[in-house]
Amino acid sequence: MAPKVLISDALSDAAVQIFRDRGIEVDFHPALGKDKDALLAIIDQYDGLAIRSATKATEKLIEKATNLRVIGRAGIGVDNVDIPAASKKGIIVMNTPFGNSITTAEHAIAMMMAVARQIPEASTSTHAGKWEKSRFMGVELTGKTLGVIGAGNIGAIVCDRARGLKMKVVAYDPFLSEERATDIGVEKVELEDLLHRADFITLHVPLTDQTRNILSAENIAKLKKGVRIVNCARGGLVDEAALAEALKSGHVAGAAFDVFAVEPATDSPLFNLPNVVVTPHLGAATSEAQENVALQVAEQMADYLLTGAVTNAINMPSITAEEAKVMGPWVKLAGHLGNFIGQLTDEPITAINILYDGVVSSMNLAALNCAVIAGIMKKANPDVNMVSAPVIAKERGVKISTTNQDQSGTFEGYVKVTVVTPERERSIAGTVFSDGKPRFIQIKGINIDAEIGAHMLYTTNEDVPGIIGTLGQTMGRNGVNIANFTLGRALRGGEAIALLYVDEPIPAKVLAELATTGLFKQVKPLTFDVN
Repeated sequence: MAPKVLISDALSDAAVQIFRDRGIEVDFHPALGKDKDALLAIIDQYDGLAIRSATKATEKLIEKATNLRVIGRAGIGVDNVDIPAASKKGIIVMNTPFGNSITTAEHAIAMMMAVARQIPEASTSTHAGKWEKSRFMGVELTGKTLGVIGAGNIGAIVCDRARGLKMKVVAYDPFLSEERATDIGVEKVELEDLLHRADFITLHVPLTDQTRNILSAENIAKLKKGVRIVNCARGGLVDEAALAEALKSGHVAGAAFDVFAVEPATDSPLFNLPNVVVTPHLGAATSEAQENVALQVAEQMADYLLTGAVTNAINMPSITAEEAKVMGPWVKLAGHLGNFIGQLTDEPITAINILYDGVVSSMNLAALNCAVIAGIMKKANPDVNMVSAPVIAKERGVKISTTNQDQSGTFEGYVKVTVVTPERERSIAGTVFSDGKPRFIQIKGINIDAEIGAHMLYTTNEDVPGIIGTLGQTMGRNGVNIANFTLGRALRGGEAIALLYVDEPIPAKVLAELATTGLFKQVKPLTFDVN
């Protein structure tokens, strides 16, 4: 059955057509996002939900969305999506952070120019029939120092445009490397230095616990007298009341804001102050940007629903279409390894250690980690997936560690998973053969070569005669057909294991019969999703 997508906000016809052209059923109801009850009534019918800002993907909506796999936000801000609730439900949340980058950067530059030359007030005065030429004395941008807080995609474009205006650009961004700073032609500085040096400040960071009120009353007091501040990023980055006081005192010469702590902003401490330019969150409001983000979200959602490719996800590592093709068997292997250990482990897990060797060590390890964790958690949470599993593990205080290394053995690459509990450690390793099929290659340090089937039996025993015969005869008497039989031992007379791949689930009476022989320390049926 073809995936089904609901578009509950206004998207372009071209975006709607992308879904249809790729064989996805789509219902386009651009006004539905404003009708909460109507949306709640039908959301369980859809695999995907495409939205802008009007639709609120609340915890209540997500709880009702029993089939939803992905929410796509046409734009960068996801304030209208309950991401923790979506993650727990296993729903991927995507945005389109690059579709409106140029538009937002250009708006920031326009706002900077407007506040530098007091253009809105001069326009209003002139429209009123006044000719107050001497009232509106501006400043040049050339030669001034622009402080950019946040040099990511949008911030980097602002830096480029500002350099074209012959401004000196300093940037504060904890994630900005010296090499990247050189590439974009800026001087990397600490926040304290930027506050003291900048003639203009523009913000381009998301709103997080670390960035909230980054321009606090304390930091505003440190600014150079006569500075002008531009915020086209997110409301809440600047203490608006403190900034209003600094504008009234003349310490700050002007401000230009497109975003506010409370939106829609019908009132703000910044309103009606001289040389304060305000716009109603227009950063992405160009026809080009609106079309770009609509097309991007449609492509991203279609890619995920049809191929498993994950792009610009907020709550899961991205996997490109090319990676999905190459990594597919390794993702399956990672899930099987986790699932094997998860089915054998009854006590609380304190740590998961994952080793990537050889060719797999250069793949998207974050995505593979998610697959391993999902496999482990599946026993306790059958509906868990690669999105929700890391959230559950974190809630339970499970420590995740990874190691990657160059090829160290006969296999081109392998993955080894070790789970730590208060009682023991349990490990399993596997690889992907050239036929694309995952294999188990080591359990408890014992080398094996086991094909993975939907129904399996795992046993442990002392290495003594009669094990093979007992397993074969017991299965035969009870009509259980063995598709594959793998044995392994640590050393002669030591610990040994057997792994049987059978055609059907093993009846409980067969398991009980094996246990009563006294030959086996452990008799454990296993199931794997091999589709």
